[in-house]
Amino acid sequence: MSAKLFQFLDVPRQPPRTVPVAVRVLGYGEIGGDFAMPQASTQAERCIDCGNPYCEHACPVHNYIPNWLKLVQQGRILEAATLMHETNPLPEICGRVCPQDRLCEGACTLEQTAFGSVTIGSIERWVTDEAFRQGWRPDLSNVRETGHRVAVIGAGPAGLACADRLRREGIAVDVYDRHREIGGLLTFGIPPFKLDKGVVRTRRDVLEGMGVRFVLGKDIGRDVAFESLLEEYDAVFVGTGAYTFVDGKLPGHALQGVHDALPFLIANTERLMRDEPASMFDFHGKHVVVLGGGDTGMDCNRTAIRLGAASVTCVYRRDEASMPGSAREVNYSREEGVSFLFHRQPMAILDDGNGQVRGVRVVETRLVDSGDGRPKPQNIPGTESEIAADVVIQSFGFLPSPPEWLTAHGVQLASSGKVITGAHGRLPHQTSHPKIFAGGDNVRGADLVVRAVYDGREAAKSIANMLVSEPAKTTVAVG
Repeated sequence: MSAKLFQFLDVPRQPPRTVPVAVRVLGYGEIGGDFAMPQASTQAERCIDCGNPYCEHACPVHNYIPNWLKLVQQGRILEAATLMHETNPLPEICGRVCPQDRLCEGACTLEQTAFGSVTIGSIERWVTDEAFRQGWRPDLSNVRETGHRVAVIGAGPAGLACADRLRREGIAVDVYDRHREIGGLLTFGIPPFKLDKGVVRTRRDVLEGMGVRFVLGKDIGRDVAFESLLEEYDAVFVGTGAYTFVDGKLPGHALQGVHDALPFLIANTERLMRDEPASMFDFHGKHVVVLGGGDTGMDCNRTAIRLGAASVTCVYRRDEASMPGSAREVNYSREEGVSFLFHRQPMAILDDGNGQVRGVRVVETRLVDSGDGRPKPQNIPGTESEIAADVVIQSFGFLPSPPEWLTAHGVQLASSGKVITGAHGRLPHQTSHPKIFAGGDNVRGADLVVRAVYDGREAAKSIANMLVSEPAKTTVAVG
């Protein structure tokens, strides 16, 4: 047996160094450092090739993790990148934004010991970045064009993943999006300190090199009639995400100084992309309270710090172990100066008498058995208190916002607004309209980027299976 199977005994888990806190809070650059080749190889050698790869099973796209870790050990970086792309159309993005502590790394056999998991996410990120630096691009030399054409609506992770897989099947793809940049929430919702926007631009270059055409700044239903897409294309994939924020219906939510998380994050990212000052969000000297404990709440915490807040307090109604977001992001928030207040249920946002927020009234909670496996917070009478605040950011989650043109064409929705797919013998990700497929948050509700990637990948497979026996509308040249 190779001695390298026991490398973990001598080599500790060592993620890349992050930018020091005192430096990183001054700007919006990615805080994660990068491996050098020897360090990436050594960290990959910690994998014990356990024979039953729990990491692979825990990954929503079921990456061939032990296989590409072995290629990294051997210095075969371009081959590792190719293998990553067999299961994941966006590995450089998932390597940055996936909560690996809850997925692959959390399931790593070594994580169940005192040695700590293999640094899977950091290696995934480094491999794809390094492969791009070396000029790696997908090899489509054996792809035969079918003459079929598909429209993808939404250039977020589901739409991009779908486009990638359709091109690999020889299907021409036009991706429509209302924004003038691709990425959806990858670009506009996730702050640059987690995902540098140059990473998304590189992926756009890769996809365009594969023959994907982007039609940006076009809002379907307003600038382009949906009916025309159904007539012109052989199929349509809809990946419109979940942008409707959950309204906590707190008294005082309309006060000056109260923001909803997603519009706040999008507006800040857009002004950064325009290289404008932060006058629209002048938090200097202000006390900020963020309501909600998911990853979006953590993004708001850390953005408020960078906007100069005097203090940031994150309020969550359950305990820390119940937080839905990544433990890594919680730790980053703490490192950057955010305080957490657990077991507190917001009751009202308080008015200073002039229409400006002055604080949040909360009540203490305890967790009780709900019968569904997740304890439910219960308010404790007589425990109300107030938290002073100049700014309040509400981050209670997001719901799908199905466009009217979907339902106008007979696409069935659940009572929650989620698009129903795969029912009554239909193909996976096929809606009640046979030419319309859907995936990502508009089907699942707000969920992980990697699950949207999975949906886009699998929807493309279903579309290709449907089209294989159908004549193409028009033969087109791609590329």
